[in-house]
Amino acid sequence: MTENTEPSLHTLRVALIAITKHGARQVSALSPALPNAHILASEKVAAELGNPDNTTRIYSGALKDEIAALFSHYDQLIFFVSLGAVVRLIAPYLKSKDEDPGVLVVDDAGDFVIPVLSGHVGGANACAEQLADLLGATPVLTTASDVGKTIPVDILGRGLGWKLEAPKINVTRVSADVVNGELIAFVQESGARHWWTRPTPLPENIHLFNHFSEVDLQRYKSVLWVTHAEVTDELWKTLKERLIVYRPPAEQP
Repeated sequence: MTENTEPSLHTLRVALIAITKHGARQVSALSPALPNAHILASEKVAAELGNPDNTTRIYSGALKDEIAALFSHYDQLIFFVSLGAVVRLIAPYLKSKDEDPGVLVVDDAGDFVIPVLSGHVGGANACAEQLADLLGATPVLTTASDVGKTIPVDILGRGLGWKLEAPKINVTRVSADVVNGELIAFVQESGARHWWTRPTPLPENIHLFNHFSEVDLQRYKSVLWVTHAEVTDELWKTLKERLIVYRPPAEQP
């Protein structure tokens, strides 16, 4: 059976970015726990880094000139920089949640870790929790499904190899139904069963079914369907913007 996995700071391409003395000291303290992470620091604070074993680049000039390369070469960008400054720095390079790297901000005191960009698809939320554990900080998650401890529609089963099949508007509409507590039918006809990985119980608005035929489509606002079965054009039309299909790997029954 395929193990459920989530984005990891130990396996992704991670950049630690510091421009203040406090930030550089945090990077220096953190670097042994993330030996594969690369460090980018301003020459003005380079002395605070010591001599980390990590690949390190000291830049001169403006940090804004480094952002394009960071977006191209890394999966997770961890800025030890103020949130407002990061928002302004990354704004010109934003494309979509399917393309942008995860972006996280750590405050100068190291008290909070804030995922700013690509929380779900880009893995920033999961990485924020891991980073907070390493720093002894508090992760500040604002994504509704994480705050509400419910199903993340756009990435459900990703670690199990499930592929989401639905128009983008369906993902938007169904995600809203899930976090707003509407009645949701979760139909699992195939795939690994250990998809719910949160320590909390499945929310009461999510009702489980073994077969699509069991679902009263008049009662449920939206349907999440894990299946190898063919989904007809007629059914997509009938459940306009209310259906999400997940395709498990063929080896999952």
